[in-house]
Amino acid sequence: MRLYTLDPLLDSRWNDLVAAHPQASVFHHPGWLRALARTYGYRTMVLTTTPPGEPLSDGLPFCEVKSWITGRRLVSLPFSDHAQPLLNESGRDFELSDWMREECEEANLRYIEIRPLILGSHSTENMSLSESFWSHTLDLSPPVEQLFRRSHKNCIQRRVRHAERQRLTYERGNSAQLLDAFYRLLVITRRRHQLLPQPLAWFRNLLDCMAPEAEIRMVRKDSTAIAAILTLRHGHTVVYKYGCSDGRFHHLAGMPLLLWRLIEESRNEGGEQIDLGRTELDNAGLIRFKDRLGALRTRMNYYRYTAGERKSSVMTSGSPATRALCSALPGVISSRAGGLIYRHIG
Repeated sequence: MRLYTLDPLLDSRWNDLVAAHPQASVFHHPGWLRALARTYGYRTMVLTTTPPGEPLSDGLPFCEVKSWITGRRLVSLPFSDHAQPLLNESGRDFELSDWMREECEEANLRYIEIRPLILGSHSTENMSLSESFWSHTLDLSPPVEQLFRRSHKNCIQRRVRHAERQRLTYERGNSAQLLDAFYRLLVITRRRHQLLPQPLAWFRNLLDCMAPEAEIRMVRKDSTAIAAILTLRHGHTVVYKYGCSDGRFHHLAGMPLLLWRLIEESRNEGGEQIDLGRTELDNAGLIRFKDRLGALRTRMNYYRYTAGERKSSVMTSGSPATRALCSALPGVISSRAGGLIYRHIG
C-alpha cells in the first residue's frame, strides 16, 4: 500500500475529511494543528493512502518535534489526548511498519508515536506500548435532571448546590480579559501541582485559531476569579481540556459548579457527549472525581516505533527536585520557563 503526505494547514482536503469523518475529534481540527505550529514551531503533516488531487478518504496527522534535548521524532499528536487514525469506509488500517522504518532511517528520528483512542489489533506490529491513560466520556443523552441525579450526591450534587448559594458570578467567552484571568489561575494551579505552566502564547493561539469553538468559563467571588475551565468543541462533542483554580477558595466549590454548568449548557446546545480528557492511571483523586460526575471510563494506549536500538530520550518533570523548583519559581519566571521547555516535551 502506497502512502502519501500532505500539509493539513494548506490542503483543504484535510478540512473536508475532518468535517465529515465520524471519528474526527477536536484534535484533528485544523485550528488545533495551527495552534501547535504557531506556538511550538512544529511542522504538521498528514499520512494518507489517497493520491494527490483526489478527495481525501483517510488520514493520520503528525507533528515533527525537533529538539536538541529530547531528539527528533514524529508524534500524533503533541499535547493531544488522542488522535484516532481516520480510516476510509473499508475500515482498513494503515500499513505503517515499512513507512515508519523508512521514515526513521531517512530522517534520523528517535521514534514515531501514535495516540489512538482505539487501534486495530494488527496496527501495533513492530510497535511497543508507550503510555496508558484512562479516558472519561460523559453521555449527554439523558435529561439534565437525570444527569444531575446520576452524579455523586455528596461530592457533586451538594457541592454544586453549595456553590449556588455563594452568589458567585459566572462568565463565558474568549475575550482577552478572560484569558488573562484564566492564565493567572493556571499559573497558581501549576505551581500548586509543582509543574511548569504552559506558555500564555499557547492559550492565546488556541483561542485565536479555534474560536468560537474554544471557550473559557469562569466563576468569581466578588471581583476575584476563583476557578476556570477551557473547553473545545467539534461536532457534537465538547472537550474539557484545562481546569484551574485558586486553592484559597476551594471551599466555595467553584470547580464543581463550572463543570455542572458545562454539562447543562452542552446538552442544551445540542452536545451529545463531553470528553473529560485523559487521566494518569495513578491519579486516584482525579479518576474518582470524573467517575463521580457519571462519566464512563475506558483505557487508552499510546504506541511507539523506535528505530533499531535507539533509546528515546525522555524529559520528565516528575522528580522531587524538579517539582520543588517549579513550585518555588515566581509566576513570571515559571511562565517563561514553560515557554522554553514545553516545545521539547510534546
